[in-house]
Amino acid sequence: MSAAQVSDGEERAVAAYRALGVQAQITRHGRVGSLEEAARARGVEPRDIIKTLVVRRGEGDYLFVLVPGDREISWPRLRTHLGVNRLSMPDAETAREATGYERGTITPFGSTTAWPVIADATIPGRRVSLGAGAHGVAATVDSDEALSALGAEVADVTDPIG
Repeated sequence: MSAAQVSDGEERAVAAYRALGVQAQITRHGRVGSLEEAARARGVEPRDIIKTLVVRRGEGDYLFVLVPGDREISWPRLRTHLGVNRLSMPDAETAREATGYERGTITPFGSTTAWPVIADATIPGRRVSLGAGAHGVAATVDSDEALSALGAEVADVTDPIG
């Protein structure tokens, strides 16, 4: 991909990884049709692909929740952890306005606002693949290094899918 073809989102995300001192292996694999296909393209297991979900606590109050590919948010545990009674996920346009990224490309790295980050307790201690600001672009990183750079809070907030 030439420099002219690098998206603004990818440029912002990659610059943020660098600025925070996170060693990231950038993979440009293009669009994929499934979690398994994305994992193969990135050379990781499906559980190592980390989805970044934007969660709304209140008006203009968002946070990022990092969820392994083989897991989903446990809304009761997340609400309890945050001490709130209600959470929601914004629509795609609101998420883009809150982060500067399209849904499917969202990452805390380079977000237009540095929202708090909650990482599921299963993420530390391994290499993982996060979004890098554009469709089909990923950053494979040491999870501990990335979570530290983001100031992420680690908590048990997911359940296995299925």
